[in-house]
Amino acid sequence: MENAVYATLTRQTGLLREMNLIANNIANVGTSGFRQEGMIFSEYVMSSDEGPSLSMANGNARALSFEQGTLSQTGGKFDFAIEGDAFFLIDTPNGERLTRAGAFLPNENGDLVTPDGNRVLDAGGAPIFIPPNATDLAVASDGTISADGRPIAQIGLVAPNDPGALERETGVLFIAEAGFEPAEGASIVQGFVEGSNVDPILQIARMIEVQRAYEMGQKFIEKEDERVRSAIKSMIR
Repeated sequence: MENAVYATLTRQTGLLREMNLIANNIANVGTSGFRQEGMIFSEYVMSSDEGPSLSMANGNARALSFEQGTLSQTGGKFDFAIEGDAFFLIDTPNGERLTRAGAFLPNENGDLVTPDGNRVLDAGGAPIFIPPNATDLAVASDGTISADGRPIAQIGLVAPNDPGALERETGVLFIAEAGFEPAEGASIVQGFVEGSNVDPILQIARMIEVQRAYEMGQKFIEKEDERVRSAIKSMIR
């Protein structure tokens, strides 16, 4: 197989990965706290002593968008949205995870949890307990939860040490392999949830571009295959 076909195949593989990312972004336009992802293409250049160098493009890295999503008012006293670059800290069976989805509720034990039952952690990494008889619940911009005018806990806001290394575990949960630290400059708004930061129009436009690029690559491979077959037939006549 010639180098041109190899280069096209690596590009096709990257385009297919990007198409899957775009489809996932569009599918989560309505998912609260969802973060859009894009594909990063790298170019590999190999020198050759016997001929021209070979350059191949490969989509092998993902770029997470940290753009602020639109805040929607719900009025729910356990619905929280973050303004700024920060994440909620969640305790899951697989370890601590980060999320921007702030629709919480207290469970039967009084722990503040996500809809999946994972506990929300405070600034010190401990579960947040909501007394069952608590009334007049309010949350300050720094995450301090007060009941009847008395502080009872503080929702933890953290920032990853290396935002580029965040790895998506599920739709709205992320793994911070490089660790995290208390966030600065971010605030919490009670009674709101943050929507997805996916721009559906731009994503659909990009999907069309990727599809056309993939089709062009496919046509090139087909024509190259026809050329090779014709050359072989000519040689064996």
